[in-house]
Amino acid sequence: MLFAELSYQIFEKATACYHVTDNTEVEAENPYEYGSIEYYLFQKNWIDAVQWHLEDIVRDPDIEPGYALQIKRRIDESNQWRTDVVELIDDYFWDRFKEVKILPHATINTESPAWALDRLSILCLKIYHMEQEVRRVNVTQEHVRKCEMKLYVLLEQKHDLIVAINQFLEDIEAGRKYMRVYKQMKMYNDPNLNPVLYRKEKLGCQ
Repeated sequence: MLFAELSYQIFEKATACYHVTDNTEVEAENPYEYGSIEYYLFQKNWIDAVQWHLEDIVRDPDIEPGYALQIKRRIDESNQWRTDVVELIDDYFWDRFKEVKILPHATINTESPAWALDRLSILCLKIYHMEQEVRRVNVTQEHVRKCEMKLYVLLEQKHDLIVAINQFLEDIEAGRKYMRVYKQMKMYNDPNLNPVLYRKEKLGCQ
């Protein structure tokens, strides 16, 4: 089985596991060996699933402002975890391909393998939830029809993205493409780089 298909199967498994409880407070029970690439792929999709539902919750027009702020901060924290896991997955690819001889005319992609897999993980969640909409009862046939059309497009995207990721990995392995890993360096989480935070710290020292 090629890597993108394996990844998608793991994403589907994580999505199904999350929806057993459908609770953003539940911790993942990751079935894979800690530190393995399968472990990180499962963890990646679980983080995405939790964040998906936090995004739903925070859009409730009747949400209490204090609770909304709490959820927004959880989303911010989740985004950092998501980035951390993506970078761990890229570390796997960096190590896997470190001995590859890069050809003279090799090119680089706009994104790394792990960030392409990040899109595949999100797509898995989109497909899951669109399938739920197609199966909903007590909705109009028009609603079902529109969701079926959207699901068809999502499934096309799944096929195309899987093919593209596998081709990307084959090209890296053959030296036709090369990868670089750029750390995200999110500035708003760093008290030394976010001006709102470091100004507060400076004022607190006076």
